[in-house]
Amino acid sequence: PYSPELNPIEQVWSWLRQRCLANQSFRDYDDIVDKVCAAWNQFLQCTQRVKKMCSRQWIDLTS
Repeated sequence: PYSPELNPIEQVWSWLRQRCLANQSFRDYDDIVDKVCAAWNQFLQCTQRVKKMCSRQWIDLTS
């Protein structure tokens, strides 16, 4: 969390919390897993969003 520019997953978690997981209650562990999986699948629906949030100009992961 101290260096989100070095750890893109921090931005992904922020997106998930803000758009999918905020203001919810969970019945049990399985409910948590189900809702997080649904949020993750919603995040992955837009490949441009994934590329934008997880890529960095200073690193080329495609080669």
